Amino acid sequence: MKIFKIEEFMEIENPTPQKTYKTEILTGDHNAKDLGGIFGLLIPEDQGPYHYHKRRESIIIIIKGEATEVIEGKETLIKAGDVLYIPAGERHKMKNRRDTELRYLEFFTYPPVQADFVEVN
Repeated sequence: MKIFKIEEFMEIENPTPQKTYKTEILTGDHNAKDLGGIFGLLIPEDQGPYHYHKRRESIIIIIKGEATEVIEGKETLIKAGDVLYIPAGERHKMKNRRDTELRYLEFFTYPPVQADFVEVN
């Protein structure tokens, strides 16, 4: 078992100031066989690439801040306390248009990101 304490992720200092930061928090080292997890910190005025995953499903828990999630071309405001489910094949990206950072936890089914990530132009 692994317990994720939200307050611990609220206190993490960004080790890459001026850049968005992601780090794995759930891996095979935790005996996770079918799930992975990351902590993400999206800095102000930054965004991820528009993409989808062929087989991966994700649950994203927003723990601090506000941003815009673009899903299949439609923009939706997301904020602390929101939980997003993103099914396989759904095109999406996160955009932080605010002047404060966005922090989130993402848990996803395997395969790993590199084998399943498809960027959309």
